[in-house]
Amino acid sequence: MKSKGITIGTLSKRTGLAPSAIRYYEDQALVAPGRGPGGQRQFEKADIRRLSFIMIAQKLGFSIREIRDQLASLPGHRTPTAKDWRTLSERYRGELDRRIATLERLRDDLDGCIGCGCLSLDKCRLYNPDDSAARHGPGPRYLMGDRPDSGSDTGDESVEIDE
Repeated sequence: MKSKGITIGTLSKRTGLAPSAIRYYEDQALVAPGRGPGGQRQFEKADIRRLSFIMIAQKLGFSIREIRDQLASLPGHRTPTAKDWRTLSERYRGELDRRIATLERLRDDLDGCIGCGCLSLDKCRLYNPDDSAARHGPGPRYLMGDRPDSGSDTGDESVEIDE
C-alpha cells in the first residue's frame, strides 16, 4: 500500500486533468493510488509526473497500451528517479524521430507526388509513372519513406487506377 499522499482533487489541480480522467487512467492501470483510512484515493507526488507523461504521450499519438507498456518499466517500489525517466524517454526517441521525419516529409511533399497512386497531378506522372510506387505496397509510399529512385522491387505488379 502506498504511503499517505495527495488527494485526487489536489492531483487534478496540479495536472489540469479532471478527476474523471484520473480515475480513467487508474482503470487503465496507468496510475495506482493507495487508499486512506476512509477509502479515499491517495496518490504519490510522483503521479503528477506520471500523469503529465501520459498527457504528452497521448498528444504525440501513442496509445494507452503503448503508454502502459512504457510506464511498466518504471519501478513500482519507489519513486522514479530522473535516471528512470531519462531511460524511459530514450525508448521513445527512435519512434519520435520516425514520426518527426514523417511529418517533415508531409510538410515538404504534400503539395507534390506522395506516391499514393492517384496520378492526378502532372507532377505525379513524372515521379510515379504508371504507379510504379505500388510495387512497394499500398498507401502514400513516398510519404512513408520510399523514394522514386529507391528501386527495391517487391515483384508486385502496379495497380491499375480508374480515373
